Amino acid sequence: MLNYQPAFSQEKFAKVGNWVDENLQHLGGNAVMLIYNNGKIVYEYAASNQNNAAQKGKRKRLRKSLRTGKEHDANSKILIASCSKWLSAALVMTFIDEGKLKLTDSIGKFLPVMTQNGKGNITIAECLSHTTGIAAGGFSRNKEFASANSTGEVMGFIAQMPMEAEHGTLFHYSSIGLQIAAAVIEKITGNTFQNLFAERIAQKCNMKNTDWGNKKIALPAGGARSTANDYMNFLVMILHKGNFSGVQVLSSNSVQLMQQNYTEGKIVKDSPAGSLKWGYGLGEWIMASSPNENPSVSSPGLFGSYPWVDNEKGYAALLFTFNFNRKDRIKSYTALKEIVDEAIMGK
Repeated sequence: MLNYQPAFSQEKFAKVGNWVDENLQHLGGNAVMLIYNNGKIVYEYAASNQNNAAQKGKRKRLRKSLRTGKEHDANSKILIASCSKWLSAALVMTFIDEGKLKLTDSIGKFLPVMTQNGKGNITIAECLSHTTGIAAGGFSRNKEFASANSTGEVMGFIAQMPMEAEHGTLFHYSSIGLQIAAAVIEKITGNTFQNLFAERIAQKCNMKNTDWGNKKIALPAGGARSTANDYMNFLVMILHKGNFSGVQVLSSNSVQLMQQNYTEGKIVKDSPAGSLKWGYGLGEWIMASSPNENPSVSSPGLFGSYPWVDNEKGYAALLFTFNFNRKDRIKSYTALKEIVDEAIMGK
């Protein structure tokens, strides 16, 4: 259970609220901001503008279908797109902790169809860091996966996809690697990805309102639905080196492995980070490193939500929203983080 700071502490973060208000139109008319520091939630803010022009037409109808059309608060459940990747990678790392899986294991060890199609040597680490070398398709691939009847059927699709580079040599941000990793842990356990996540991550982090929808096949790279409060619990666990409320969900070593840069020296073909020189770990972006090698890490989503952990300054923060406005989004994230950094440091 997370503790909340009294309302008077909101004054310290006034510039954060101002940023949310000023950018609300570009955030889709709804936004929730949470900041955690020193063992408690020190800032919570929700803003809404339901008359926003960005909510007209088709996008408004889609938005309502995804989150019931209501104003956001910290308990509103929405699709979080690529914020899902962080959750899924953490789930896979629980198997690393138990010794049931190694990052260096090849996927062909568990999925013969990959070996049969020349992809058996791809490793688990490469699946989690978008360096499989498989030529990823667009969003239509996700629809194809979601409509499949079994994980085996999905792996059959992926096994037949062409290679665009030798595995481990090229970074291409996509859903392919995490879909494969999910199939591997299902094969190891005989259980579904959805159940494994509920047992190993959600229950231990008190994420009661986080799920993967009601399709037969989960989309681990972008199919999670969550609330700001739930996702903050996950961030708190990451900030505390895998521990949530006294429960060791992940080992500190696994958290550290997730926060290493696996893109260094590799060709970058497709990166939503744009011109920013962010690296990529296992399911998360490496935003910046301090002199003590305590990186700031994040996993932003296509629909605008932006979670991050600043290990150097010792806080976690989350902007929760649903919008399609992608213009200059990374620059906006960077500006928001700078404002939060200043508030945390008392500047």
